[in-house]
Amino acid sequence: MSDIEKVKQLRVATGAGFKDCNLAIKESNGDLDKAIEILRIKGVSKASKKMSREAKEGVVAISGDEKKTSIIEVNCETDFVAKNDDFIKFVKELSELNNLKNSNLEELKKTKMSNGSSVDENLVALIAKIGEKITIGQTKTISNSSSVNYQYLHTVVKDNLAKLAVVVSLETKVNSEIIKTFGKQLSMHIAASNPLALETNLIEKDIIDKEQELITEELKNSGKPEEIAKKISQGKMNKFKEENALLTQAWVMEPKKKVQDVLRELAINDLKIKEFSRIKIGE
Repeated sequence: MSDIEKVKQLRVATGAGFKDCNLAIKESNGDLDKAIEILRIKGVSKASKKMSREAKEGVVAISGDEKKTSIIEVNCETDFVAKNDDFIKFVKELSELNNLKNSNLEELKKTKMSNGSSVDENLVALIAKIGEKITIGQTKTISNSSSVNYQYLHTVVKDNLAKLAVVVSLETKVNSEIIKTFGKQLSMHIAASNPLALETNLIEKDIIDKEQELITEELKNSGKPEEIAKKISQGKMNKFKEENALLTQAWVMEPKKKVQDVLRELAINDLKIKEFSRIKIGE
């Protein structure tokens, strides 16, 4: 095989440019495997330089079934790359592996992909090939033996890849169209309303503390008596909790009702919202 044929083969195998492939063939004395290793090392160098850049675009992928569903966020720098075939192929396989690994990121990164290389190795190669920073962001797997998962994808890029994904788990022994409709509507509600927790008492303490700090600062210079300021502060905090807990949010389909009211009106005694996850690209 001539050197020019080897360069062509190396380009197909690695996606690297002609100049880089030509230099790698010369450096390896025509050994293709060694040339691939040389490009991989150069790719690591290129990738590390790109890691300081912002990656706010990308996709969120959902995989699994109604009993075990996983979400994974993969970030890149531009929306153009988010639609790139190599990027999409990588995310699709990564999404399936993420479901197998129950969103354990450390295990996932070491897992072998279909080409025999690990997720980490493939990520580095993809960064070198595409020329953008690419990172794995948030991951979540929801699996409850006694519940059924419902999902919603918003702004679909392709198939199971979108800009925002929601999974919500409903526990009940009832299997009806009413439950299915509610599950779908609830996942759409979560996408639109972005609740921080299921109930007010489950909102993370640091979020509550930060909000209290902002309210206190806001009222500090209001000139109101201390007792009045305390009551206003309490009212604002209660409103914040109510608006950010799923059960007490205004139902998107009918804002005069709260989610807990809709749940009650369904009159299914054992129906419970077990948990949910909402991941939006770049958040």
